[in-house]
Amino acid sequence: MSLKSINDILGVLEQQARWQEQPFQKVLQFWAEVVGAVVINHTQPLVIQRDVLRVATSSAAWAQNLAFKRQIILLQLNEKLPKPLVDIRFSTAGWQRPSAKPQQQLTGLPQEHPSYLGNLSNIRRDEPPVLENAQTAFGQWAEKMQVRSHGLPLCPQCQSPTPPGELQRWQVCAICASKQF
Repeated sequence: MSLKSINDILGVLEQQARWQEQPFQKVLQFWAEVVGAVVINHTQPLVIQRDVLRVATSSAAWAQNLAFKRQIILLQLNEKLPKPLVDIRFSTAGWQRPSAKPQQQLTGLPQEHPSYLGNLSNIRRDEPPVLENAQTAFGQWAEKMQVRSHGLPLCPQCQSPTPPGELQRWQVCAICASKQF
């Protein structure tokens, strides 16, 4: 058994670390080109362990769909890498994509909410509600909503009256916008 100096051992470990880092850097370099613009927003390569690339996905559905295409992705990546990968594993584990949009500052003022309709002086509030039964209560509510929504622009998707702030923020009403998430 030969004794080596600590500097020799550290030099060998440093070279091994560089060697292991290089394929991953190449994967990051070519990932967008191989998977495409849509997939890049839902994936994040994490690490190469034992020649297996681990990729975090934004949802289990993305992980499953990409698992079906992993052979094609693997072939395209291996064409560009100096040492070929054995496999790719997709999982939601490790997914931590910061949101692209900065969070809006919440102040709590009603006027700053996208659904704010402004001063609704045309709605009479001094009338006490007559709640004889559920049908009457619903009728009064529907009448107030009709008066309140009169003159509002329509949502381009569902054609319902929509506060202008919602259209400005999401280009659709809040209900249609929530269906997109």
